[in-house]
Amino acid sequence: MEELVIEFHLNDRSGLSPYQQLVQQVRHALRLGLLEEGDRLPTVKEVARQVAVNPNTVLKAYRELEHEGLVAARPGVGTFVTRTLADASLAAHGPLQKDLRRWLAKARLAGLDEESIEALFMTTFRTAAGEDVA
Repeated sequence: MEELVIEFHLNDRSGLSPYQQLVQQVRHALRLGLLEEGDRLPTVKEVARQVAVNPNTVLKAYRELEHEGLVAARPGVGTFVTRTLADASLAAHGPLQKDLRRWLAKARLAGLDEESIEALFMTTFRTAAGEDVA
């Protein structure tokens, strides 16, 4: 398989610890089909340097992903994706992403900053999820 390098980033305002953010970003990449079975994750050193965290933080994230059966470490070779989280809904992602980009552009034109957009989206998402449960 072709090697795909994921670019990690940390957000101080996310409310998640750095290692949880790394785990979440790999899960998201697996769900969106950006990472596939056989892809190699960046080395612990590469990620630690990229996002300026202690290598133990990256190691903790990789171990959690390994515990979940999503990746496997091969000593001296690297950490590789062992299964994906993408499903049949992946085909719908393109059009939905296009709609979401349009919505984001409207929100910016209305004067919302990134934090306001995120707050509006998450509140609406949680409200809609609550309505689906009821």
